[in-house]
Amino acid sequence: MKKKDSGLLRLIALFKLVKALSLIAVGVGALKLFHNNNAAEAVTGWAAKFGFNPGGPLVDHALGKIANLPPKDFKELGIGSFVYAALFLTEGFGLWLAKPWAEWFTAIITGSLVPLEIYEIYRHPTAVKVIVLLLNIAIVVYLVVRIRRERTEKSEG
Repeated sequence: MKKKDSGLLRLIALFKLVKALSLIAVGVGALKLFHNNNAAEAVTGWAAKFGFNPGGPLVDHALGKIANLPPKDFKELGIGSFVYAALFLTEGFGLWLAKPWAEWFTAIITGSLVPLEIYEIYRHPTAVKVIVLLLNIAIVVYLVVRIRRERTEKSEG
C-alpha cells in the first residue's frame, strides 16, 4: 500500500471513529434520560455543565423537544446510537489496520446510509448534514475506485 493511500485510509478511519464516539455519547445521554424522571431538568444541568446558558435559546429549544418525549423514545435512541456506533467502530478500526475487508465493509455500509442522509437533509436541512453527506459520498467513491484499482493490479500482476 502506498504511503498516500495509507494516509487517506487513516483519515477515513479517524472520521468513522469520531462518528462512533459521538454516537456513544448520544447513546449514553439518551439512556441516562430514559432512567431520569425529569429529562428537562437533566438537560438543563448538562447544559450548564458544558457552558451553555440554561436560559438561552439553544437550551430552551432542546428542552421544548425533550419535554414531551416518552421515555421509550430515549431508550430507542440510545440503543440505535450504540448499534450505529458499533458499525462505525468496526469500519474505523478495520480501516486503521488497512484490512481489505474493511474497505468493502465501509463502502457498502456508508453507501447504504446515503439515502437515509438525503432523506434527513430533505426533512431538516443543515449545513453539517450536507457536509457529512458529501464526505460520505467521497469516501464511497474513493473506496470503490481503490478496490477496483487493487483488483486490476492483482489480475495484471
